[in-house]
Amino acid sequence: MMEQAHTVRRPAENAQRVRAAQYVRMSTDHQSYSIDNQKDAIREFADAMNYDIVATYEDAGRSGLNLEGRAGLQRLLADVETKNADFEIVIVYDVSRWGRFPDPDESASYEYRCRVAGVRIEYCGEQFANDGSIGSDLLKAIKRTMAAEHSRVLSVKVFAGQSRLIRMGYRQGGSSGLGLRRRLIDQHGRTKIMLALKEYKSLQTDRVILVPGPPDEIATVRWIYNEYVKAGRTELQIARSLNAKGVVTDLNRSWKRESIHQILSNEKYVGNNVWNRQSFKLKQRKVTNGPAQLVRADGVFEPIVERKLFERAQAIADARSSKMSNDQMLVVLAQLLKRRGTLSGPMIDAAADCPPSSRYRKKFGSLLRAYKLVGYDPSQNYRFLDIRRRLREIFAEVVHTTIATIERAGGTAVRQSALGVLRVNDEFTVAIAMGRCRNTPYGYPHWVASAQRGPAADVKVAIRMSPDNQTILDYLIAPANEIGGKPLNCALNKRLEFNTFFYKSLDPLFALAERDAISAAR
Repeated sequence: MMEQAHTVRRPAENAQRVRAAQYVRMSTDHQSYSIDNQKDAIREFADAMNYDIVATYEDAGRSGLNLEGRAGLQRLLADVETKNADFEIVIVYDVSRWGRFPDPDESASYEYRCRVAGVRIEYCGEQFANDGSIGSDLLKAIKRTMAAEHSRVLSVKVFAGQSRLIRMGYRQGGSSGLGLRRRLIDQHGRTKIMLALKEYKSLQTDRVILVPGPPDEIATVRWIYNEYVKAGRTELQIARSLNAKGVVTDLNRSWKRESIHQILSNEKYVGNNVWNRQSFKLKQRKVTNGPAQLVRADGVFEPIVERKLFERAQAIADARSSKMSNDQMLVVLAQLLKRRGTLSGPMIDAAADCPPSSRYRKKFGSLLRAYKLVGYDPSQNYRFLDIRRRLREIFAEVVHTTIATIERAGGTAVRQSALGVLRVNDEFTVAIAMGRCRNTPYGYPHWVASAQRGPAADVKVAIRMSPDNQTILDYLIAPANEIGGKPLNCALNKRLEFNTFFYKSLDPLFALAERDAISAAR
């Protein structure tokens, strides 16, 4: 159990108890700081300080590098700033649990927002009291810098380790691709199993290599190369031919020009192991790396395409690309914009008269740069994508938290499909859906629930989002028979009729799933 590091100033015996919340976080790289250990330390600190823990904000298995994906901290900030917080203090184990932000000022800003709203942050495991004194502020700044430096050093070590494995011929993430398969081997190089799609290694000492896949897929890959190199066909023509034959990709999808381009340009088909094409270090801005930053090992996998054939394909692609100048590429992009009114990577890849989107990225540095040169502002499109990404994160977090909370209470919760349908205690089913907020032309918020597919559930839960779709407003928790045949959107928007089913937390659902001990019948 963790012990309080700084001296606790015990209040007087008759002092009034203070309402407090606790924030706990566990990242995958610090399993020793478990959620339960943090809560134990916070509880002891709260008892000594005469605090009552009235709320818990939790981010289990979440990195402290940024705010994205940390629904617990986001909900804490939202409750504090909207005056929905029924507490005066938030207790955190230490500065690193609050976050390991690369910029220490970001960590300070979130604490400052709480303090401005009248809520104080206390760190029960630090060597100082967070009382606003010069010594306290100095130590906090040092701790925040140390937390950021720890993340940076760890990132360097992880990158070095991954690079070493790449040079040894081991695969580091990503699907195998058509014509190839991922083989799991142990530390002695012995084969264990062939990994299927979305299956991953579970032991740290295991490794993954690429091996030739089914003969029919290998034949398709070789046919693509021959059609491109020997028959002189374009990527789009090859994609259309495969679709006409009913041949699908390794992901069971129809072919596009970009998917053909990926096969024709990926060195794994000649046995090369290439990694670090893109970087996302410390969860900051994603960048595309040049040839000098690539980590590679040549000839480490069994090839399924002859190297000379692969090199001829690269030469043809370069020659075709060089035939069109930068100005010509922008002209055809502007023409596409005029025809469609908008632009996107898949749209460019599908256009017969446009080079692939990857070539626009290579020539102009990014698609956004090319868009700007033809007078297109994609900000609204990207904002829409950001909201969708945010909603997916919140949905996954709610499902994960629901399962974890029910299991901690002694029950069981099994996800029945990729949708948010859970079977609880093998007794009833719960369907969880997102309720995205949209503004009507009159300025009123309107909630739209995600589509519900599959068998009907016994209990329906809808996550109703705030107007900015960044934080959760409340939850609709209702038996399916109470909603009847009405669409979930109707229940989310007719507040008076369904008022009794709205809650600020999922506690009513957890109470429904609790397991009570029953005395044996006499």
